[in-house]
Amino acid sequence: MPLLPVGLRLLLVGLHLLYGALLVALLFRLGGAPWHQHLKRHWSRQLLVLLGIRVEADAGELARIEAGLLVGNHISFIDIFVINTLLPCGFVAKSEVARWPLIGWLSRHADTVFIERGSRKAAQRAQQQMLKALRTGRRLAIFPEGTTTAGDRLLPFHGALFQSAIDAAVPVHALALSYHRADGARSLAPAYIDDISLLTCLISVLQAGGLVARVTLAASFAPPLSDRRHLAHRAHQAVAAALAHSEDSSQPLRNEAAINW
Repeated sequence: MPLLPVGLRLLLVGLHLLYGALLVALLFRLGGAPWHQHLKRHWSRQLLVLLGIRVEADAGELARIEAGLLVGNHISFIDIFVINTLLPCGFVAKSEVARWPLIGWLSRHADTVFIERGSRKAAQRAQQQMLKALRTGRRLAIFPEGTTTAGDRLLPFHGALFQSAIDAAVPVHALALSYHRADGARSLAPAYIDDISLLTCLISVLQAGGLVARVTLAASFAPPLSDRRHLAHRAHQAVAAALAHSEDSSQPLRNEAAINW
């Protein structure tokens, strides 16, 4: 089936963002965590359809992740929606995201914890919010590189945000995320880096003509956990190894949870 013109698909993405705001405003408050997860998964899957992105992951491995801290590499704002299709959760994001048009509003009302850079008090407040969420059995996700890359490298993981998982005595799950063209080669289209605008990144993804987002559970670390620096290093090594394997393989993951719409 041929794809719709990019301009029309971009319009549909904008309408879907408005639809998400309506869902949050009218329905989000009607239920607890399971209801929130259902809405996030449903809405995120629909968004990825509009963007022409298919998700591959090992369904059996991910099904075992009920709670804890998810950590992984960061390529694009689209990473959030890819993860939410598989493991709906709250995210820890930089405070600038809260000011993004519409997406910022959605984030503020969808269990996001914001961190203000350079403010020790704000960091402490965010740490307490993370600790509270993890202790109540929620899944929470962080991108410990602290920034995005094109997916061609993995930056060191900052250990500070791992402390909440140590204090809450919950598991840490390391995820490796990569984007591929239909032929299996890595795609740079989703990379949200340098001075690329949100709109430019969206158009780049739409023009790619169909992508595969591959999510791999690189490792899980059960409590009691080691100190945060050592834990961050181990998670980094696991993600690096999984990304290297993904780079070498153009075949879909076995028992894949490729989303069927």
